[in-house]
Amino acid sequence: MMERTPLPTSQLSSAVQRALGPGPGKLMAARGIMPLPPADQLAVLYQLITGHEEALVQQARNTVTNLPEKLLVGALASVALDPRVLDLFAELVDKPTVAEVIVLNATTADETIATLAGRAESREVDLIAQNEQRLLRHPQIIAAMYMNRRARMSTVDRVVELAVRNDVRVPGLAAWDEVARAITGATLATPEDDEKVAHLLADTDDQGLTQGNLDEVPPPIEDPNAPEAGPALDGNGIPKGIPAQIRLATLGNAVQRNTLIRSPIRLVAMAAVRSPAVKDVEVMRWASNHSLHEDVIRYIASRREWTKGYGIKVSLCRNPKSPIAEVARLLPFMREKDLAMLSKSKGVPSAVSAQARKLLMQRRGPAK
Repeated sequence: MMERTPLPTSQLSSAVQRALGPGPGKLMAARGIMPLPPADQLAVLYQLITGHEEALVQQARNTVTNLPEKLLVGALASVALDPRVLDLFAELVDKPTVAEVIVLNATTADETIATLAGRAESREVDLIAQNEQRLLRHPQIIAAMYMNRRARMSTVDRVVELAVRNDVRVPGLAAWDEVARAITGATLATPEDDEKVAHLLADTDDQGLTQGNLDEVPPPIEDPNAPEAGPALDGNGIPKGIPAQIRLATLGNAVQRNTLIRSPIRLVAMAAVRSPAVKDVEVMRWASNHSLHEDVIRYIASRREWTKGYGIKVSLCRNPKSPIAEVARLLPFMREKDLAMLSKSKGVPSAVSAQARKLLMQRRGPAK
């Protein structure tokens, strides 16, 4: 977000300065009843909102949200407007026509476009995607588009491909490496993909998530005739395209992540475990799954905020795919009964069982 400092007096018209001067003009301007040209009215409201008179700030904000759409569209199209004014109105006015005119205004700051890209409807996102120079200059816009569930998959594919082609790394996406690799040489999403991904992303409610309902998720069905395409459509409607699977793994719900984490395609599985929506109950389940890609287990083991939980520590120590160095770090935290189990286990590397026996002996002391 831009820093919204008051506009310098030298930048304000004489009409605006009079409206903000001593007397009742300020309150009239805050209520939107002072006769002013549209651009001046926006400037006055901006100054009041960024000021320190709380009653006027709230009144001016209310006025902004109730301004006629026609007035806003005409005034916000002016390239003479300060970018800070455009940024404020982009935040306060949630109307597609207003978003569109702000997107098309060359004066609008990149930071403002990034904010809009993260919440706009698909039509406005498509408009944002047309300005390739701006996208490459400020790749945070691409990240915001990617995370916007309303953005079309085909649009997302196109802007990601643009960044990859120009060697631009997009910040703010934990799965960027997977996204970038998947898009290289891939077929861009079709209108059918757009509709399918949009439908799947509309169902992103993780409320009521429990270990039990995750266990009910069926495993993905792989298509033996298309080994390069990743998992075929399964009972949860997972799309075939790898870029679409990665985006669904990043933005989807727990049931979708639980299907995609088991993908034979490493890029998809890693996108699922890197999703910002992942919860501890999911990590607990994955940490104990011996069939997941070893890179998924390695990633879980490397996350200190996850390995604080005792259950996840135990699951990782029992998983033969866990990196031995990470297991060695976790073993001293094991309770005696868990160390005893690990010391006799044939399902873990011998180095792990040997270390568990050593720790047991140290705790129990020399045999009498």
